This record gives sequence, structure tokens and C-alpha cells, in this order.
Amino acid sequence: MSEAFFWMLLGASVVTLIPRILPFIVLSKIHLPDWGMRWLGYIPVAVMAALLGQSLLVADGRFAPQPEELLAAVPALLAAYFTRSLLAAVLVGMMVIIVLRNLA
Repeated sequence: MSEAFFWMLLGASVVTLIPRILPFIVLSKIHLPDWGMRWLGYIPVAVMAALLGQSLLVADGRFAPQPEELLAAVPALLAAYFTRSLLAAVLVGMMVIIVLRNLA
């Protein structure tokens, strides 16, 4: 590994870690009101909804629902709802996609 690559990798790591660690450091020192804590609790759900909406409904920059992915999303969402587990939802979604793609 060259020295330049090492420094680039180290710099990229630091730049990636700063926005992830800095909020934890700042927010651990501040006592947020209850409404603020509730608001922060919605951020993961909003991010997940945005990612799912993008991957399920948009292709090549246009609105183009993908039928296979939409079919796999239904059992995955049910698994997420009943188990409250991201791992279960991902595994169910992957299994359904595998089955659908191997049946076609």
C-alpha cells in the first residue's frame, strides 16, 4: 500500500466519522426536551421511507414502480411490523425476491 493511499484512506475515514460521532458528542451534553426526543425518534423512519420509496418507485429518474420489488416489499413490511426487527424484514424481503426471480 502506498503512503498516498494510506493518507487518503485515513482522511476519508475521518471525514466519514466526524458527522456520525459529532452529533453524539454534542447531544450527550445537552438535555433535550421531550418533544425534541420524540422528533429525533422519527428520523430513522423518515430516512427508511425515503430510501424505500426511491428504490421501489423510481427507475432512471422517473416514476416507474417495479412490480417484483413491490411484491417483495409487502411481506417484508409485514415482517417488520410484527417483529419490529430490521434483520427480519431484510431477510424476508431477500427471500421473496430470490423466490420471485427464480420463478420467472
